[in-house]
Formats: sequence, C-alpha cells, structure tokens
Amino acid sequence: MALDSVKILYKGGTAEIEVKKSRFIANLKPVESEEEAAAFIAEIKKKYWDARHNCQAFTIGMNHELTRCSDDGEPAQTAGRPMLDVLLGEDVHNVCVVVTRYFGGTLLGTGGLVRAYSGAVKEGLAASEIVEKKRAFEMKIVTDYTGIGKIQYILGQENMTVLDSVYTDKVEFSVLVPVAEYDGLEKKITEGTSGGAKIGKGDEVWYGTLNKEVILF
Repeated sequence: MALDSVKILYKGGTAEIEVKKSRFIANLKPVESEEEAAAFIAEIKKKYWDARHNCQAFTIGMNHELTRCSDDGEPAQTAGRPMLDVLLGEDVHNVCVVVTRYFGGTLLGTGGLVRAYSGAVKEGLAASEIVEKKRAFEMKIVTDYTGIGKIQYILGQENMTVLDSVYTDKVEFSVLVPVAEYDGLEKKITEGTSGGAKIGKGDEVWYGTLNKEVILF
C-alpha cells in the first residue's frame, strides 16, 4: 500500500550530552542509500578519530526497508540498537545517526549506556529539521470573480496550500491537495460555486512545510 505521508530528516543536526564525564556527541544526516550512510559514518569516524566509540544506526525507505546499527565496541545491544529504536520510535525515515563517545573514566553499566545513547539521539533529532513529506495532487481551479470569495473561504477552512494565483479576466488558483482529501475538496468547491468553477487535476507531487515555507520534493 502506498503511503500518503512520511516523516523524513530534512536537515541534520548535532547535539552533545554529558553523563558521568563521558561525552556523547550525536551527528545526524539525511541519507537515501546504504552508500550514503557508509560515507557519512566514515566521515564522522575520521573527524572524531581519537574517540573511544563511534556507534551508528540508520533507517532508509518509506517502510524502513533497510535498517542497520553497530555498537562499535560497546557491550552488545547497549548502543546501536537503542539508537535505532529511537529513530524507529519517532518514525523518522532516511536518516543516519552516529553517536561519538569520549570516555570519562566511569563505567555506566548496560542500563546507563542505553539511556545515554538513546538520549543523545533524541537530542540530535531535536536539533535537526524534520519534515512531514505528503503526497498530493496539484488542483487547478478556474473561476470568474464572483466565485473567488467562496473558493478562498473553502481553501482556508480546509487549510490548503495555494501555490499560485493568477488574476486576468478570470482567476486561476493552483493548490496542493493531499491525495486523500482531493475528491472531498473538489466536491466542496463544485457545490460552493454551484458548478461555476472549473477544476482540473494536475501532477502528483510530494511536498512538506518548514517554518511555513512550502518545500517541493
């Protein structure tokens, strides 16, 4: 079944936490292939070459088809898997995270390590930009001037994204409509303008919003 929306890492971030003098530095990056993830992991390992551990996790694909994680020398299941669990729990796709640990001299125990690595990833996600990517159709609406007010009212009520509006002897709106809402909106506009508006279905697109700005993918 095709998904109509998916949360992706749009822009990676960096965050650091300290637990009993051990430093945990999380770096995140958007990735779309295993090769991209491997290149990012190698880049971070090179940058923090003197660190005790560079643990990693990534998930790729609309349905998390490809996931990998590594404890990089930490006790089994205390780093990579908890890091991956945070990504899957937040349901963020196409993301690679590396958590670098500089050892502070105090052993944290398995529970402490799990909490530290999970916590670093959560802070890293909070420092990143995550966008919900939605599948939509571009709807073209052509109306005469008597229909403008009603159409603008309906678009506002339904919280639709207007890409463009052109005013000539007629008015043409170009609107992004989430796939599942297309038929309902078409019906509302047709009824609201008593059939006076011409509506055409355009291309299927993926889009998201960040800080009220529309991003087309």
